[in-house]
Amino acid sequence: MIRVAVCSYWHVHAEEYTDFILHHPDTVLAAIWDENETRGERYASRYQVPFYADLDHMLAQADIDAVVVVAPTRLHEKIMVKAAKAGKHIFTEKVLAPTLAEADRIVRTAEANNVVLTVALRKLYERDIITLRRIVGEGAVGNVSLVRVRMAHNGALAGWLPDHFYDRTDCGGGVMIDLGCHPMYIARVLQGMPRAVTASYGYVTGKEVEDNAVALLQYDGGAIGIAETGFVTGQSPFMVEIHGANGSIMYGMPDDQIRIRLNEGDGEWNIIPFDEPIPNMFEQWVDYVLRRETNPDNVNMALDLTKLIEAANQSAALGKSIPVNVM
Repeated sequence: MIRVAVCSYWHVHAEEYTDFILHHPDTVLAAIWDENETRGERYASRYQVPFYADLDHMLAQADIDAVVVVAPTRLHEKIMVKAAKAGKHIFTEKVLAPTLAEADRIVRTAEANNVVLTVALRKLYERDIITLRRIVGEGAVGNVSLVRVRMAHNGALAGWLPDHFYDRTDCGGGVMIDLGCHPMYIARVLQGMPRAVTASYGYVTGKEVEDNAVALLQYDGGAIGIAETGFVTGQSPFMVEIHGANGSIMYGMPDDQIRIRLNEGDGEWNIIPFDEPIPNMFEQWVDYVLRRETNPDNVNMALDLTKLIEAANQSAALGKSIPVNVM
């Protein structure tokens, strides 16, 4: 049995991940730490587990094997480096960290202490992206020239997103570092790492951080990736377009089906069945912990995502294209 502590209930997914812990047969909720003591004590009372006001004290407990980090992004490096040095396995909400330097330190510390680190890149474990990756990898549409991914919602307009999600210091940015992570890593898995990123941010609701954003990913050979996101879209389905030399793939509207049309096909948009589902991100982390194995693909993708988000933030701030180191 893996005894898991939750580090903070700052993030909107904290209760969801707690539910994962409570319902997985190989995990048990063992403790809670929160940078906000009042909030932490409230959740500890709800789940009837110990609350620790001091992070170091909690990490020193022998009856805690792992942590789920759902704290402000600015605290990720501090929490995860300490957890790794204490030998605690780590499941964390994306992004791994706001900057590549911080992310590298987390990864190196986890590796040095044989800690299993998994970042919640949830769409990579869902059937739509699993199927799209396979189709593109098989070369169905030939050389890909453009990938467009859009994920957005109306959280800033409807007022259901917590106010602290607009705090630049806590979050490390706005909608791009939060919701925009998904289009970014999806474009990454479908096209690879770009040579440069150019981003434009909008401030529709006048928040401290951007609530409307797009990033252009530029590749050698002329291919382009587009990652779109926003907190100010009234009705926006999750959508993916993939265009190549031999045809195109569309997913999203109107009915969440994957459709493909090939140059040498019958001229119709034909539906592609979804691949079989695989265990979700949390289940895979638990499996890696039980087997004492690392998940390098997840960690490498998380590092690439940090590179892309950091480049997008720099681009929007400076008004120019930012080269991406793909080494």
